[in-house]
Amino acid sequence: MSAPPGAGPTVLVTGGSSGLGAAVVTAVARSGGRPLVLDRRPPGDGVPWVECDLADTRAAEEGTRRLAERSGGLDAVVTAAGTDVPGKLADLPRETWERIVAVDLLATAAVIRAALPFLEHARGSIVTVASTLGVKAVSDATAYCAAKFGVVGFTRALAAELAGSVGVTLLIPGGMRTAFFDDRDAQYRPGPDAALNEPADVAAAVLFALSQPPGCAVREMVVCAERESSYP
Repeated sequence: MSAPPGAGPTVLVTGGSSGLGAAVVTAVARSGGRPLVLDRRPPGDGVPWVECDLADTRAAEEGTRRLAERSGGLDAVVTAAGTDVPGKLADLPRETWERIVAVDLLATAAVIRAALPFLEHARGSIVTVASTLGVKAVSDATAYCAAKFGVVGFTRALAAELAGSVGVTLLIPGGMRTAFFDDRDAQYRPGPDAALNEPADVAAAVLFALSQPPGCAVREMVVCAERESSYP
């Protein structure tokens, strides 16, 4: 049964209009929380949002502050936005390669930087979203691996920096049944028998991390299909 709307925490979700982000938004709302979204497209069900291309880190910071101020603060941030265009380093245009790193890594830091005053006031929580390709490198993914390995290092350092003031959790998900793979060349799409997780199941793990009381830290979670080929 859903909790009364608005009874729970106010949670900012980047990339909250699709994929894992949308699943987190749904889970937050069903648990009685107030989801907010930063994305290029509007979320469903009238969720408050700010339109933002997260590759523009200044816009990401401004959008975060605007949503937080409109809502009277923030209790948590989940950086679920992500993008990738697989291909060999020599074949990817510079703009494409750098955009992947900007959205997946630099925007993660930008949003959290802007949210920190609100989170520290609320004794709030952060969940960053890396990938199994943030701990295991593969060919044709130099930008994505660079960004997601960066998210792992960034989050571990941030957890040490914010210990005692803001909870920090690193989420390392495997492949999920989302539109993330839709625009790829066929060679980079999961096959029909690929082991993929449901985003709702990963979102449930995010809510578990956010539900911990102050002083109890879920530092890192790997959540993937049990036959995930990219982990361990």
